[in-house]
Amino acid sequence: MKKFLIGAFAAAALLMTGCVKSPVTGFAYTDIKDGMAVTGNAGSSKVGTAEVKGYVGLVALGDASIQTAARDAGITRIHHVDYQVKSYVGVYTIYTIIVYGD
Repeated sequence: MKKFLIGAFAAAALLMTGCVKSPVTGFAYTDIKDGMAVTGNAGSSKVGTAEVKGYVGLVALGDASIQTAARDAGITRIHHVDYQVKSYVGVYTIYTIIVYGD
């Protein structure tokens, strides 16, 4: 019985994991925005984003790199970087990098 409970707990833990990069996640819904990095550059007049989308915890597609977000917005000096995670019951997940700079 003890082995069964340990196995069931391990299986449940694996099923609940996804590509959400956050210390806090909700099983049914997650919507978190948090800071990632800050530089010494002052101000930020431009904002760029890049994202990855995950489906059913099996497939994740996209490019959520800081370089892509900065390039798409024409940013050459990065002020700070945030990220945002949205997840709907682990079936559909969006991870977005947000870059601020000039």
